[in-house]
Amino acid sequence: MSEDIKINRSIIREIEIAASIDEAWSAWTTKEGIQSFFAPDCNVDLKVFGTYEIFFSPDAEPGKRGAEGNRILTVEPYKMFSFTWDAPAYMPHVRKQRTSVVLKFKKMAEEKTKVFLCHSGWGDGEEWDRAFDYFSAAWDIILKRLLISFEKGPIDWDKKDYPKKQD
Repeated sequence: MSEDIKINRSIIREIEIAASIDEAWSAWTTKEGIQSFFAPDCNVDLKVFGTYEIFFSPDAEPGKRGAEGNRILTVEPYKMFSFTWDAPAYMPHVRKQRTSVVLKFKKMAEEKTKVFLCHSGWGDGEEWDRAFDYFSAAWDIILKRLLISFEKGPIDWDKKDYPKKQD
């Protein structure tokens, strides 16, 4: 196989949070949950091929608000959830493509859940490599926000003192 082809490249993360499996599931699948840690606004229609848009900059013009035009791929309540994902607007080649994210949820105790994340579907080339590196760091920050939201309460998006990506 050619060295420039990276067929098995994925971002894999896991985190244990102080939340019931219902709370962990709701954090990723409801507007209120997403606003508690992921982004200030969203558009979610929880069904297969439903909308899964995460608006990091909800007041920006369409195409620059965040993760737009993404779709839900699977919904296995309280067990697995997957969706398509796009890159930031400043990576136009990769943005018009779609990768996929799979989340799995495992009850560890009554108020403890492990969340597994796998982000895959990466192409080859310089912009794809930049996108992969970007999301390798971004998912760490998103999962840290998820942890904080259950330990200290929802993110206050107006304060701007929450963990952010380092560009």
